Amino acid sequence: MKAHNEELSIHALPQSLEESFIAHVKSFYVDESSASLATQQQEGATAVVDLAAEFEKFGTDSQIEHCARVIGRLSDIQVRDFALGSHNRNSFQTYWSMWHYLLQIAPTGFVAPVACLFATLAYERGDTTLAFKALDRATQDQPNYSLSILLRRVFGSGWPAGAFAAMRVELHPKVTAGIFG
Repeated sequence: MKAHNEELSIHALPQSLEESFIAHVKSFYVDESSASLATQQQEGATAVVDLAAEFEKFGTDSQIEHCARVIGRLSDIQVRDFALGSHNRNSFQTYWSMWHYLLQIAPTGFVAPVACLFATLAYERGDTTLAFKALDRATQDQPNYSLSILLRRVFGSGWPAGAFAAMRVELHPKVTAGIFG
């Protein structure tokens, strides 16, 4: 646990540069034109929930293959939006730790979705400075990433974190239905 005045690092860890890990993440990339798109989206959404359960028990010692699967599947907007609403008050800390770790190990080209997810948690937690730093990582990775641009506007508008969280919770069943039918 970090001391209250000690800044949480969101910089990349060496894992994000390992060629075998990068190849593994890329193997889970979701191609929107794929004939198996729906299956990949369902698998991605399930992988998010499964990794959170694993992360609750093992933290950063969770299986690296499962981390790679989630990072890769987050390349799909529907999977990312599912992940956005997959935590609740009881699981917040688990998801906080999970998105923080995945942000640090995500390879170039896969950082933006994870950074946006972590930014939303930082914002809901009241740490707007950290939320913007996470969005900076997203923008560095993908300058035109639409969710990063939107979140920058939302966070900059001073929209209450509670209202943002309520909207996220309200949208989650619709996203879930879109993935699982």
